[in-house]
Amino acid sequence: MDVVTFGETMIRLAAPGFQRLEQVTSLTVTVGGAELNVAAGVARLGLKSAWVSRLPDNPLGRMARNKANEFGVDTSHIVWTSEDRMGLYFVEYGAAPRASSVLYDREGSAISRIRPGEVKWDEVLRGARLFHTTGITPALSDSAAAVVAEAMEAAKRQGCLVSYDLNYRAKLWSAQKARQVQEPLMAMVDILSTTEEDTEKVFGVKADSYVDVARRLIDRFGFKVVTITLRETPSVWRNTWTAIAVDREGNVYDDKVYDIEIVDRVGGGDAYTAGFLYGYLTQGVAAGVQYGNAFSALKQTSWGDFNWATRAEVEALIRGSGLRIAR
Repeated sequence: MDVVTFGETMIRLAAPGFQRLEQVTSLTVTVGGAELNVAAGVARLGLKSAWVSRLPDNPLGRMARNKANEFGVDTSHIVWTSEDRMGLYFVEYGAAPRASSVLYDREGSAISRIRPGEVKWDEVLRGARLFHTTGITPALSDSAAAVVAEAMEAAKRQGCLVSYDLNYRAKLWSAQKARQVQEPLMAMVDILSTTEEDTEKVFGVKADSYVDVARRLIDRFGFKVVTITLRETPSVWRNTWTAIAVDREGNVYDDKVYDIEIVDRVGGGDAYTAGFLYGYLTQGVAAGVQYGNAFSALKQTSWGDFNWATRAEVEALIRGSGLRIAR
């Protein structure tokens, strides 16, 4: 196995068009969640991946499992329960000057009730190259945070790299609690994905440049690599997107800026992480930034959490493909 991820996936309910949730009479149903988005993304690019979670043994839980299987993700280590519920989230699409928004209904979800010892992490991670999770998972409950620590410790025993997306969600916990829980975990992280905004909120790290932010994080926590995504939002549906990475030796890696006509930006950061991990594991940090940047830019031009872009499309974009119709 190349990549193992751990975290919650929810049923995603989206208001069609630009309707407000208060006015809709129907919702578009799919599946979404950061860690499964990454597992699906690296599988789409050609790596072998597995996703670990805890799901209710009902049609909604099976819907999430089935979507993972559709992308070729190994789901054999999912913990099934007959007692708990599936988390939900609702998406409402905005238009300038109204931003898009997300409403969570995930309290008491199956994964929030996971307990240490439920997953045989040494078995799951044996032979894996990399373990990935995000700051969303420990935010779900104290027990979920304990399982994140348990998984990371097992990854270190098994010789796995550990990748972590800070992914701060103010709707799930305070910045103070996020710092308290996550600072001890950082000693086990090799690759940190983040935004300048999240690192300032959670760790109080601020500097004059994104490169300096990354260097301060490396100095403080000892990461092998820090990669930061950079988005500008001149309008809700027209964004620019790029990323940088800095490694422990001080090398800086950047890439072109993509001008994106947004279709759906939800999952864009996860697509970057998936592309970065693919590039990093196959060719190194520079390729990680290029693949992550292009894979994310393409994802944001299609609907849903998951990325349907192919590796050939990503590589064509990296080479500078144009906008003429492909015939």
